Amino acid sequence: MSAPLPRRAVLRGAVLLGAAAGVTALGQLTGDRSARAVTTRVDQPTIANCATWGARPPSSAVTVLQNRPNKIIIHHTAFPNSTDYSLAHAYQNSRDIQDLHMDTNGWLDSGQHFTNSRGGFLTEGRHGSLYGLLHGQTMVQGAHCVGQNSQAIGIENEGTYLDVQPPQALWDSLVLFCAFTCQQYAIPATEIYGHKDFNSTQCPGLLHDRLPELRSAVAARIG
Repeated sequence: MSAPLPRRAVLRGAVLLGAAAGVTALGQLTGDRSARAVTTRVDQPTIANCATWGARPPSSAVTVLQNRPNKIIIHHTAFPNSTDYSLAHAYQNSRDIQDLHMDTNGWLDSGQHFTNSRGGFLTEGRHGSLYGLLHGQTMVQGAHCVGQNSQAIGIENEGTYLDVQPPQALWDSLVLFCAFTCQQYAIPATEIYGHKDFNSTQCPGLLHDRLPELRSAVAARIG
């Protein structure tokens, strides 16, 4: 049988073990914090849901797809370039889009998933899009780009940009929202496109020329 250890040695061993455990726990905590920092690098922007801006109910049930989108598609609304940058105008713009899409196009709801106003205010487009985005696992089928509606998030940017640039507020909001969307759905920043990449259209005007700039800005945001 081994001789019992002196009390001083036992106490010293206990202190060392406690210190080692503390270092391990600290390392795990630091690692956990680092992981969280990566996954929450982009804070959620303020996005008004359909009820907040006064959306009409869909004319029929929206289709919820059990898959993540693999890209983002940028649009412009082709509406006049309003100088009203208020939140109230952003809500009215969303209502005008929904009316056009439902009453003229015959769609069941707004075609796009989200809308970005000239004042930089974000609103949910098609019902259920915000829920899908915040949970990051499903998406609502849209009606914004033929051939891509079941795999791409569509963002309408208020205005017409065939020969003028968008306001800075709209651009800054677009960068932040694209970064958040890429983070939530694990979409690479390289997978941001314009409507004209898939359909015969001028949409999104000069915003299409700035897609490389947008991708770079989004990549910088999400690290």
